[in-house]
Amino acid sequence: MLPDQEAFFNFASMEKVAFIINPFSAKKNYQPFLNELKTKVNNPLYYVSESIPGTDEFIQSHFEEVDIFVAIGGDGTISTVAKNLINTEKILAIFPAGSGNGFSNETQFSKNLDELLEKIKVKNSRKIDTFTVNDRLSINVSGTGFDGKVVKEFEKTTRGFKNYIKVSLKTFFNYKPIKVKFFDEEYQQYNGRYLMMNIANTRQFGNNAYIAPKASKSDGLVDMVLVKKFPLTYSALFAFRMFTKRLKDDDYVTYLPVSEISFKVNTKNWHLDGEFNKIKSPIHVKVQPSSLSILI
Repeated sequence: MLPDQEAFFNFASMEKVAFIINPFSAKKNYQPFLNELKTKVNNPLYYVSESIPGTDEFIQSHFEEVDIFVAIGGDGTISTVAKNLINTEKILAIFPAGSGNGFSNETQFSKNLDELLEKIKVKNSRKIDTFTVNDRLSINVSGTGFDGKVVKEFEKTTRGFKNYIKVSLKTFFNYKPIKVKFFDEEYQQYNGRYLMMNIANTRQFGNNAYIAPKASKSDGLVDMVLVKKFPLTYSALFAFRMFTKRLKDDDYVTYLPVSEISFKVNTKNWHLDGEFNKIKSPIHVKVQPSSLSILI
């Protein structure tokens, strides 16, 4: 980095920026990031999060003087920061440090601090959609059924992609489909039993697994993805299509683009942006168009 650039980062760019670090992300190895940040930014404003309420309190206490809040963590961390910025002019930035990093992949943030600091210097942003599940915020992909159960079991491990695959395979063979019943007449033809139901604001879960390859985070819609339990002979094709952005409507997968929808499902196990939640039916999903400012 050139000396004049570094001086700019130290004195001009960082005055209205706060960094929020989830110490449990990236296998609890956040110290290298913090050390690098301190070498490139003079006296950075940062918070090593102890809890979600602690993060909320930090953001609110610095809300007036900070323009850009940087989330260092995975999709759950990003969502926690984002919920404080919804429908404001405050800007969300990201340094990905999670196990899947789906949302940061979809918003073009990398694990390169110099690139992030350059974006902060320019300070360009755009508005994107978010959505709620019974008034709980989601920014990326949320769901119930098989993947809700997987997330519950995955949180018992040390995380990582290999553990996610192991948990997914073990869960698949034992999992009984969920039963979904829609309230709106136009969707009642889709009532039935499903392996999983996902609500996608962006295209991927994380780790480049594209559950909704046509989803857009700025069209005022989410893609509801209904996946029937499929035979073992279909699993390789499903995985191939998911990792190559080729999943589409077929005998086992149905896509419903919606802005708002209500239904019942016979499980309380959900994941919201990869974080396990208990949510009781009836379920109401609603898109919040152009509700979050993202650094670009």
